[in-house]
Amino acid sequence: MASLRERYEAAMVLAGTGDCLGYKNGSWEFCHSGEEIFKEVTSLGGLKKLKLKLPGWMVSDDTVMLLATGEALSDLSGQPDKDKLFTRIAEKYKECMKDMAGRAPGASCKAAAHQLKPLRKQGYRIPFNARGGGCGAAMRSSCIGLRYPRPSDLKDLVAVSVESGRMTHNHPTGYLGSLASALFTSLAIQGRPLKEWGRCLLETLPLALSYVTETGHCVDENRKAWAYFTKAWTDYLTLRNILDGDSDPVFPEAWGFSERDKFYKSVSYSGWGGSSGHDAPMIAYDALLGANWDWEELSQRYVT
Repeated sequence: MASLRERYEAAMVLAGTGDCLGYKNGSWEFCHSGEEIFKEVTSLGGLKKLKLKLPGWMVSDDTVMLLATGEALSDLSGQPDKDKLFTRIAEKYKECMKDMAGRAPGASCKAAAHQLKPLRKQGYRIPFNARGGGCGAAMRSSCIGLRYPRPSDLKDLVAVSVESGRMTHNHPTGYLGSLASALFTSLAIQGRPLKEWGRCLLETLPLALSYVTETGHCVDENRKAWAYFTKAWTDYLTLRNILDGDSDPVFPEAWGFSERDKFYKSVSYSGWGGSSGHDAPMIAYDALLGANWDWEELSQRYVT
């Protein structure tokens, strides 16, 4: 078996590879038809024949910000002062905006980067954003789960995923997506069965609300907007028969491109599946559950 270091490195490389594959210089990220993407993959010789290299395949803003998050965590590994860590993350987020040409950074990330003031006390915090429920925070937080993989690390995982998430997406639907991605990564390292992950997320949400309340930052606004994420995930887990975290997932017999596209749209906030903090990790989780450890099937579901 590969060493833990090798597996951690592979996890980061895989995150970038998946982003590169799904982004395809923007043409696949912004295509809403899984069937159209599949046809193009087939015309290129199928998934196994794809060669991901520049200039045709660059990583998006998500990988750039994932690396920025990972670098900050590495720079201050073991630092007990969370303010110093959060300040370093904010510095990295501002710095990485210089490397966004052709990577389609989201409006929330770009606007928030200008608002971050890491040289000021708690300058890593921005105002509440009623439109900050996008997927950007969820797309860059898997490395937080790598840094805090143990059950005993849960309090730190919650604090860092929420705080780093709301540096750009100060809305529960946005930064709770960061929590979901980080938590799922830690659960994977722990070897927890996939069917338990969703239930674990719901059980962790009260800890996140407690953290937000304790910080005293935009508490009322966050409380008022909190329920959407919880309901969306409760409904999804009920649909898949895994709300209890113990039953096996249930999928429709017919589950092709058309059915999946309709499902992605149904769980979305505004019709674009995967574009929000609640449904980006949800769709990825659904692909893991449905692929049944088949690598090619998993890749196909992630792309389409």
